[in-house]
Amino acid sequence: MLALCLIVSLNCSLHQARTHVSYELKDDVAVVRLNDPTAKVNTLSLQMQSDLAEVMGEIWSNEAVKSAVFISSKPGCFIAGADINMIQSCQSSEEATRLSQEGQKMIDKIDKSPIPIIAAIHGSCLGGGLEFAIACQYRIATRSKNTVLGTPEVMLGLLPGAGGTQRLPQMVGLPDAFDMMLTGRRIRAEKAKKMGLVQQLVDPLGPGMKPAEERTIEYLEEVAVGVAKGIVDKKVPLTKEKSFKEKLQDRVMGLSLVRRKIYKTVSEKTQKQTRGLYPAPAKIIQSVQAGLEKGREAGYLAESENFGKLVMSQESKALIGLYHGQLACKKNRYGTPEKEVKTLGILGAGLMGTGIAQVSVDKGLITILKDTSEENISRGQDQIYRSLDTKVKRKSMTSFQRDIVMSNLSVQLDSTGFQNADMVVEAVFEDINLKHRVLKEVEEVTPPHCIFATNTSALSIKDIAAASKRPEKVIGMHYFSPVDKMQLLEIVITDETSKDTIAAASSVGIKQGKTVIVVKDCPGFYTNRCSIHVLVELLKMLQEGVGLDRLSDLGTSLGFPMGFPMVVDEVGHDVSLHSSQFMLSSYGSRYGGADTDVLEVLVERGFKGRKSGKGFYLYEKGKNYKKVNHEAVDILKKFPLTAPPSVSSDWDIQHRLMSRTVNEALLCLQEGVLRNPAEGDIGAVFALGFPPCIGGPFRFVDTFGADRLVSTMRRYEEVYGDPFTPCQLLLDYAKDPSKRFYN
Repeated sequence: MLALCLIVSLNCSLHQARTHVSYELKDDVAVVRLNDPTAKVNTLSLQMQSDLAEVMGEIWSNEAVKSAVFISSKPGCFIAGADINMIQSCQSSEEATRLSQEGQKMIDKIDKSPIPIIAAIHGSCLGGGLEFAIACQYRIATRSKNTVLGTPEVMLGLLPGAGGTQRLPQMVGLPDAFDMMLTGRRIRAEKAKKMGLVQQLVDPLGPGMKPAEERTIEYLEEVAVGVAKGIVDKKVPLTKEKSFKEKLQDRVMGLSLVRRKIYKTVSEKTQKQTRGLYPAPAKIIQSVQAGLEKGREAGYLAESENFGKLVMSQESKALIGLYHGQLACKKNRYGTPEKEVKTLGILGAGLMGTGIAQVSVDKGLITILKDTSEENISRGQDQIYRSLDTKVKRKSMTSFQRDIVMSNLSVQLDSTGFQNADMVVEAVFEDINLKHRVLKEVEEVTPPHCIFATNTSALSIKDIAAASKRPEKVIGMHYFSPVDKMQLLEIVITDETSKDTIAAASSVGIKQGKTVIVVKDCPGFYTNRCSIHVLVELLKMLQEGVGLDRLSDLGTSLGFPMGFPMVVDEVGHDVSLHSSQFMLSSYGSRYGGADTDVLEVLVERGFKGRKSGKGFYLYEKGKNYKKVNHEAVDILKKFPLTAPPSVSSDWDIQHRLMSRTVNEALLCLQEGVLRNPAEGDIGAVFALGFPPCIGGPFRFVDTFGADRLVSTMRRYEEVYGDPFTPCQLLLDYAKDPSKRFYN
């Protein structure tokens, strides 16, 4: 999160009660403890800021205090950043610039403290927390897996706004500073020490008479107080003697020619990666360059002004909106289930079933993976082991921890252990009769409280539940492939699904690390209803003669992670054929436009997409590049469609694809399939690859304008008919310019 600042002067006298910051003297060391009682993490909220101002004023005016230690009393968090709501409250770039400048002044006072200040870091030290820490004269961090340092502001479309763009390059060097600020990457304690972010590490303690976290914080405080005294007594040096290699690197970085080369290389790389859709990376580079080439004051000014511009940018508003949406979707809005899911059964050891098992055992769930094929079971178990062993090789997990996680998994060909299952997830073939059969079999061997979750991507949950003795316990849990990489979980409910069942399914999804949205049962649910529009419109454009490369470039230039034709190759042409036919039969002409017979021919020829090595493109194992499959292009030419020039410009191609998807999203909200716009945007971004810089279909309407979108769609409707007919909700918003999905 972003850094910010004590708005109130450090020397002023505040008369409100301190609730977030306390301190005590240990001999001549002031131990300052941070603890926001209203939240799970510490942020630089207004209350935290005012408390810090008062405490630092008292400490600096007390001649008996020779040094200070800053430490958090909150387990797992030093300072996670600033209160984003404070940033969002800015009404102009000038106001945001002033906010940044106040932060710079505050952090500068810490940097120029008359006494040494030690930051004792356990847990997350991010954004403003890191800017605060690197302004301290000494930093100690625990080796805990929870201790991470970073500048994730770029993920919110912002930059470190309290001097971070100036201090970080001086501390860790230009390449590492750019890497941290431009990627938002989080750094673990061991690497932080090697980089120079911290000077000392301490090992976390295990549980004893007190919980492990509490013992670790007490031990960290003890070490930090000792270091503070050692610094005052000149027994602990504030800086270490640089090695010959480090001195050489400093001399090289002192050459303006070298720095210019770095600026150029980094700028070109970020431009290529972001396609200019995200302004924050360029502003970060500008701010760093200003400071290094023109001096610290010029750097501060560039940082604050760039910060002010970014706060008011549409990209930042979109990314912050997604951040808030993610936080909401990682909380269980349905409360605590009556019975916690501890044992999870999974039916089907294919790609999806194995993936679900993988994210379950990793989070401590006792998992039973069942399949009718010994080969599938063996392959699934091996896949889970390899995924964990990769973590061991990368040193993010020990072999002992890997073996403990694997002990949570049992694989079998029968239903042994299912009598203890709290939930069973079926991931079998998409056939209603098969799903009815396995549901009945499961209910015969599981306890009455056991929940049956189906991983169907299209079949009606109500139809599946029709075969159940307890339909209130049946729910849809739509995972996305690959399960260990895709963040979204779409939970699908019927009118009969009990609130407790929803609470339990949400709890499992959140425990698996998923971002959870809850939607009502309907053909295609929410995500597929939107995604099939992209598929059908794309196919129509290909039949109209729009080239693959042109379509691909137009998709990525909008901010989609890959070109549209590649999306179809990734999904699979056979799956696309089945899905488009299913949606056409369910919703009629709204899903029309393309001649899907071409997909049948492609599938018959073996052109199923990446999984078969050939789709619209040809794929070779182990190679990233792709070639156009000219045989597939020739097949497309046999199913020609025509399009007037009036709807065929690059802009029109992009907005034909966008408008169909956006309109369907709004229709889902109109019909009550979606609970709110935020979940719709989260689902679109994390399942469909909708551009984060746009923020999702609902934020797109706010930004683009509902009236403008309606007029655009009417133009397409004249040519193509029903697929571009605006839904009533969109028409309502177009009539009233004051209506917005987000304030």
